[in-house]
Amino acid sequence: MDTRSRLLTAAFLAFAVIAGAAGPGWAQNEARVKLGLETWRSAGCPDCHGSFADGDKQRDESPSGPNLRQRTNLNAETLKTVIGCGRPGSEMPSFEEGAYTVRQCYGRPLGDAPGNMYPAPARLTADQIDAIATYLLARIIGRGPITLAECLAYYDEAQKSWCDEFK
Repeated sequence: MDTRSRLLTAAFLAFAVIAGAAGPGWAQNEARVKLGLETWRSAGCPDCHGSFADGDKQRDESPSGPNLRQRTNLNAETLKTVIGCGRPGSEMPSFEEGAYTVRQCYGRPLGDAPGNMYPAPARLTADQIDAIATYLLARIIGRGPITLAECLAYYDEAQKSWCDEFK
């Protein structure tokens, strides 16, 4: 086999490996990210954290959630715990149905949730919480300032003009 044939064969194999890696698994993860974004929106997360999780809350009467775009120390398990169990004594509500009563949180014995919990605007399943964590890790955590591409991906066609400030 000559050098040109070897290079073409190597290029073809590299392409096949990359295409295979970006195949079904990539599509499945993108579906999880999309579900996470949809759940993020419907659960009321932007009310406190802002549409892009930058701390620019959407509702004045909501508590101010932290800017998650600048955080880099959050992993999937931490996110799922905080979303599911909330943070007692803070304004982060417990979103998971059965947190504290059916599933232990922060090592507390099963029983009533702490009395100082901010009320959750929605109840989520463990799968929905996992999807939000997947979305946050893929698109938000440690990303820094919002880009035009991120804004366009967040809003539907009717709201694209809201991204003009990122051009």
